[in-house]
Amino acid sequence: MHSPSSQILMRKGKRGAAVYVQSECSRTTDPQHLKDLLSTLLNPQKPIEELETVDWIKWLIAGGKTPVEFSSIVRRYDNGTTCGLVWTANFVAYRCRTCGISPCMSLCAECFQKGNHEGHDFNMFRSQAGGACDCGDTSVMKEAGFCERHGPHAHIGKPILPPELLAVSQAVMPLIILRLIQHLRSHSIPDILEDQLQSVQDADCFITMLHDYSGMGAAMRHVMTSALINPQLYAQLTEIPSVDSEYAQFMKEAQRMYEKSLKSLPGPEPPDEYKAYPALQDSLVHRTFLEELVFWTVKFEFPQKLVCLLLNMLPDPDYKEAFTRAFVLHYARISRLLVGSSDPDTLSNRVVHVSVQLFSNEELATKMAEELHLLHVMVVSLRDMMSKILVPNAKKNFHFVVDCSKHVMRDHCYWPLVSDLSNLLSHRPVALLFLSDDSLLEMWFSFLSMFQGMNVNQRELSTHVEFEPNTYYAAFSAELEAPASAMWALAIHLRDTGSVHLTKMLLKHCLAALEEWLEAINFKCPEQTDPYQVSFHIPLHRYLAAFTCQAVRAQGILLKDALPPASLLQLIMMHPLRIQ
Repeated sequence: MHSPSSQILMRKGKRGAAVYVQSECSRTTDPQHLKDLLSTLLNPQKPIEELETVDWIKWLIAGGKTPVEFSSIVRRYDNGTTCGLVWTANFVAYRCRTCGISPCMSLCAECFQKGNHEGHDFNMFRSQAGGACDCGDTSVMKEAGFCERHGPHAHIGKPILPPELLAVSQAVMPLIILRLIQHLRSHSIPDILEDQLQSVQDADCFITMLHDYSGMGAAMRHVMTSALINPQLYAQLTEIPSVDSEYAQFMKEAQRMYEKSLKSLPGPEPPDEYKAYPALQDSLVHRTFLEELVFWTVKFEFPQKLVCLLLNMLPDPDYKEAFTRAFVLHYARISRLLVGSSDPDTLSNRVVHVSVQLFSNEELATKMAEELHLLHVMVVSLRDMMSKILVPNAKKNFHFVVDCSKHVMRDHCYWPLVSDLSNLLSHRPVALLFLSDDSLLEMWFSFLSMFQGMNVNQRELSTHVEFEPNTYYAAFSAELEAPASAMWALAIHLRDTGSVHLTKMLLKHCLAALEEWLEAINFKCPEQTDPYQVSFHIPLHRYLAAFTCQAVRAQGILLKDALPPASLLQLIMMHPLRIQ
């Protein structure tokens, strides 16, 4: 039902109502007439795709100007210091290694051409997973490469925003976001992805409107961030009213569907000592609109429009940290999603499109590793993913390896996680956290053991092999992407005598894993090797070789002190020799 005040305002027409509302918002922080009007316009029982509703909101926020005029005025006060332009797959972008602090830095064509990169080591590339422009971000690239529009000093000389300009936006924005959340909640069941994606499609004009507002620059993004990350606002607006009404009934039913959806997205089973970590707990608890919006993005398998909306806001520093925390809280559930997805390739690209923007920032990555135990979350997720596809390595032993014929291996479902881990380990403070944590190293080497001796090649003596299995490619690429990429990322940080203790600790865990493996395959003397079977995959040997080499060449350890006892060394050498 329309309230009398909302009917009176609507009769004034969009511009007339907007002028009145602007005046009310300039006088008070509790504009009752605006609230009455919005309860009519944003009634959750009306279809969200009504274009007339979106048009009304645009006029109201414009406060008496046309929406186009309002957008133009707000952009004049854009004092943002970073570009943040978001692109999807197949976009042509640039990477400058001379200016990059992070190997993942990228620039849009306009920022690259307006910056000074003459004589630099750069390349132009077609984006595979999507990305965002890092121009102006001092944590990702050097200031010398910024264009004149971005950087820490870009806001100097910009006019100061008059407070009344965004007064209506501040009142309306939380309710726009609430309406989107109500729509996603009420369309989350049945649990069929096509239906859920249709619900995002139905909200297209609403999401496009939010895209447009975030594109108006730093001032409007700050208004949006304030609504998205405020816990009190979230608690107040999602509370079910005590008075029985149609709205209260709707909210109750939407809450029921939301709670059912939460249960339908389980995380991996972590070791007991990690169960208290926020990102590894059994149940998800959301405290802000942003956290819930990230949940729906994950639950609906990263719809492109929602992903781009979340990424468009990254130039706001308060938002960037809040979004990274929200993403990390849902990270463990993404691994389960990748395994069950019907299109893991597209999903992988969309996950990395988000994660690469967040984990390329050293300060933020370190904070997430320290405060939310991100490294533990990643290793638990990887181990959980692989533990579901283990098979006996061979007869007469009790060692289990990943089955390379399974879809997880064939379709590289693990790729986003190992890509993110390598990105994190490229930051020295994060790598040192990894290397100095005993339980984390132990868990990592138990993960590597699942690849040790996988995809055994059996020599056929009696019958002709008609078809070669294609599992060799899945095995080769898995070892290259999972054990090896992390190994090289860690080795870079162990180049001086100050980190000798970390190399020794890693080698200790590597040897322990190798001894456990030798025992599991019942390998007690060098003569035991089977002449008719071989595996090319011995990541534990490669770790031992790489870090022993690093210890001797770069850290001043004597070879005799780095090598294991001769009896153990003889056993360890037999498998690499067997491959030869």
